[in-house]
Amino acid sequence: MFYVALRIILYDKVRSLITLLGVVFAVSLIFNQVGIFLGLMETSSVIIDHTPGDIWVTAKNNKNFDYSLPFPEYFYNHTISDPDIQSADKLIVAWGVIRQLEGGNEQLEIIGFNTDTGVGGPWEMMEGSPRDLKNGNFAIVDESAMKRLGRIQVGDYRDVLSRRVKIVGISRGVKSFTTAPIMFTSYELAQHLVSYVGSQSTVFIVAKVKPGVRPETVAERLGKRLKGVDVYTASDFSMKTRMYWAIETGVGFSFMLTIVISFLVGMLIVGQTIYNSTMEHIKEFGTLKALGASNMDIYKIIFSQAMINAMTGYIVSLIITIASVKIYELGAMVMVVEWWINLMVLGLTLVMCMAAAFVSVRRIKSIDPAILFRG
Repeated sequence: MFYVALRIILYDKVRSLITLLGVVFAVSLIFNQVGIFLGLMETSSVIIDHTPGDIWVTAKNNKNFDYSLPFPEYFYNHTISDPDIQSADKLIVAWGVIRQLEGGNEQLEIIGFNTDTGVGGPWEMMEGSPRDLKNGNFAIVDESAMKRLGRIQVGDYRDVLSRRVKIVGISRGVKSFTTAPIMFTSYELAQHLVSYVGSQSTVFIVAKVKPGVRPETVAERLGKRLKGVDVYTASDFSMKTRMYWAIETGVGFSFMLTIVISFLVGMLIVGQTIYNSTMEHIKEFGTLKALGASNMDIYKIIFSQAMINAMTGYIVSLIITIASVKIYELGAMVMVVEWWINLMVLGLTLVMCMAAAFVSVRRIKSIDPAILFRG
């Protein structure tokens, strides 16, 4: 029956090609929307996920990583005094402006971290080292910032919040969900640059628990003991940040709507093609039934057509998606393509094409072999 289905598809090559292009378009769009959405979610919590810490202490009712409010620094002492805390570091995440060489200002996300431990700082360097930030007005910018700030080299000077800052390093892999350039500085310089944080406040406390201790237990205990702040495990704070951007901003709904529309468009294209093909070959199917073929045999032909369209369209779409990953990287975007995403999209593609075939299956049930003898 698979062979018969293949011959039917190859009989009308133009129609089959149009169907294949429709499937490829729908599946490629699903691949891209899922991959870009997951890529955006990764960038929204990329610093949390790469920071070596088990527990994050934040301001009360803080919703995400990027837009956080300062709180008193003395909470650091309360955190480090817990018997199950091995170490803790303060981290500043704040917003400022950087002056462009050609004039004008660009909004900037400033991250001040402990240069001795490196907690909260860049994890991959193209040039320079995080330790170069010590004892001066020094900064590291990520390579993704060059799209907004222009070409930056080690040794350049830029004005950040009216203070002259020397670029001593270029990091890699710190792409921001907000698309704002990210600049790393020492914790002390960040306190001086960002006036609204102040010298007696911090924005995050990142703590590491002792070996063998469950972070969930320590986070719960600290949350009850420390009034006026929130305490999360690193995984919980990462998820909270992702959910903020996905749900509260409507980004997740937009991507989901596009995926649903792509699914429906693909199903309509495949369904219409298979239905038209079924109606054109209605007498041939009647002949098969007259020769003793059962409805199930005809169903196998129709579902085989759907299977061929689904697998061919999926394979072509997967190749296009893998090839387009590098293109997205050149545009400073992240597109996630992993094995479980491939399996999920494959399942959606099969469901899409098989569901489309049901319309034709319902028509086959009513075929009367006597149709052969009608005009």
